[in-house]
Amino acid sequence: MTTVYDGLVSRHLNRHFSRPIARALSHTPATPNQVSVCSLLLAVGSLAAFAAGQPILGGVLAQTSSIVDGVDGDLARLTGQSSAFGGFFDAILDLLGLTIWAAQGANKDLAWAVGFVALAGSYTVTYTRARIDEGHRRMFDRGLSSMASRDLRLLLVLIGGVSGQGLATLVVLAALTNTIVLVRVISARVTLGGASTRTVERAVPPASSYNPSEPENDEPRH
Repeated sequence: MTTVYDGLVSRHLNRHFSRPIARALSHTPATPNQVSVCSLLLAVGSLAAFAAGQPILGGVLAQTSSIVDGVDGDLARLTGQSSAFGGFFDAILDLLGLTIWAAQGANKDLAWAVGFVALAGSYTVTYTRARIDEGHRRMFDRGLSSMASRDLRLLLVLIGGVSGQGLATLVVLAALTNTIVLVRVISARVTLGGASTRTVERAVPPASSYNPSEPENDEPRH
């Protein structure tokens, strides 16, 4: 089973809630995918709350969705079940939550525009980690490159909802996600580019090993 990455918020906050819940659910017929459905429903509830002008409730439900999403992975590890379908739900939850959040705020047009940028950045953050090979994925799980994980984004949604600062939260999310995407691209270029160069260098024999007096393999010997 692929190791599930825990962001900063998951490690220090969410797991204190998700792990006890997962342990309790491991003694029931509940499956990780069923937990993912609950997380999706909470995200939809968050969407409805924001749409109804209840940002505090919407923020709380978004953060609760993040915690329950962690239960999915914890339960999968405890029971040995696959949570691949849960990963599919995770992507939907990100897109749903950010799209609905983008529609809120005093300046609707500006909120939609900034929200679209935040949504694109959020999707690309997830995409960059999913697309890099397993051997180099850890470099996106530490330091600055890890600072736009879904758990952190949903915590920012909670803070924005409770404070009533929808547009400001979108600006922060748009700036954060797209900055981290740029950092990851540069980091991957430096790391993977260097690895490719070293591979080529190992493949080419040193000049000292080449004797011009020796015939090539396809050159007939006399």
